[in-house]
Amino acid sequence: MTHTEPIPPDDSHLRALLEATAEAVASAEPLGSEHAGAAADVRATVEREVRARADELVALSQDLHAHPEVGFAEHRSVRALAELLRAHGHEVTVGLGGLDTALQAGTADRGGPHIAVLSEYDALPGLGHGCGHNVICTAGAGGFLGAAVVSEQLGGRVSLVGTPAEEGGGGKETLARAGVFDDVDAVIMLHPFSHDIALHPFLGRRQLEMVFHGVGAHASAQPFMGRNALDAAVAAYQGVSALRQQLPSTDRVHGVFTDGGARPNVIPARAAVLFYLRSADPETLRDLARRMTSIAHGAAEMTGCGVELHWDSQPAYLPIRFNTTLAGRWSVNQEGTGRTPLPPGIVPEFLTGSTDLGNLSYRMPSLHPMIAVAESTVALHTKEFAEAAGSPAGDKAVVDGALGLALTAADYLADPDLRQAVHDEFEASGGAWDVPRFFD
Repeated sequence: MTHTEPIPPDDSHLRALLEATAEAVASAEPLGSEHAGAAADVRATVEREVRARADELVALSQDLHAHPEVGFAEHRSVRALAELLRAHGHEVTVGLGGLDTALQAGTADRGGPHIAVLSEYDALPGLGHGCGHNVICTAGAGGFLGAAVVSEQLGGRVSLVGTPAEEGGGGKETLARAGVFDDVDAVIMLHPFSHDIALHPFLGRRQLEMVFHGVGAHASAQPFMGRNALDAAVAAYQGVSALRQQLPSTDRVHGVFTDGGARPNVIPARAAVLFYLRSADPETLRDLARRMTSIAHGAAEMTGCGVELHWDSQPAYLPIRFNTTLAGRWSVNQEGTGRTPLPPGIVPEFLTGSTDLGNLSYRMPSLHPMIAVAESTVALHTKEFAEAAGSPAGDKAVVDGALGLALTAADYLADPDLRQAVHDEFEASGGAWDVPRFFD
């Protein structure tokens, strides 16, 4: 019997996860905050500003959703974002840190604390906004506009930084190395998801291409004169499969063959396989890289081939370092929207990916909550999630998220005790790292 279609995966495990998650959600206690944040009149001013911009923010989100652009090519998207900011009196720089589609706007520097709101706007090839960056972009813009109207009153500074190519390009790391964040004290942004979550882990990620070099030969007449590079690549792939048994449950390795030869009657002189490595902890990510290196060299040795290792064609990603103090304020600030962000550990933490916000979180206090736009069965990076990002639920997340970001930024600028607690927590978790040197 010939099967032309794949066998659908059994969904019983997924259904059990969803049922257990629903039970945990029903009994979860949200994060709170012991800090007062901004005064009531400041909060009212911020909310009025965000509500007044709601239609413009939703229109921009829908525009970006209808015209998706992949990383480093988000020219139309960044122009549309810049037009909105300029329409409200802000000076905007497009192109900074060596990236044509990076953007920066900000209030005047008065020497006080400086918080940056981040926007992403890149899409996925073939899926459009299957990660919902149209929501991230416009919620960030609204968060900036809402906080900007009170920044002078509070004696601080708020900026919006548009960061290109989060989907593998590492725009935030490139901007950080160019000094864009050198005078920023804290950064905040959000990410759409299937649940409202105040703190959700994202894994560190590295890229590794193994390129094996063999000796070509006629596969029938003189196979003994060849050294098969494809055999080496297959051995490496199988070695990684065996490695998975000994990995921590939070680690992930996945790969594809990018070169396996041209014809079956010629022993391949070149073969290549590209892997993504992910881990929940920087040190375990570094250890995983060491083990992958050993597998590559072992596969080359056993087949008589040479091997080149090409690491991180784009910047590596660190896992996110939490700041529960900032997340507590986010949770409080979402109450008025009818949302109750979950604490960590309620939604299975392996339902996650990677983000270059992790790199900034080891440089300064950072906030990266999740905001619901889809049902719990809908996964990121799918056409169903892309549809959700452009749905009425996505539009509501834009406005709710903008309000949450704006109020959290105002809290940070207004409350010195909150700021101290945010930075004390950051220092207690390890302080600022030299991120580029970590991977060296």
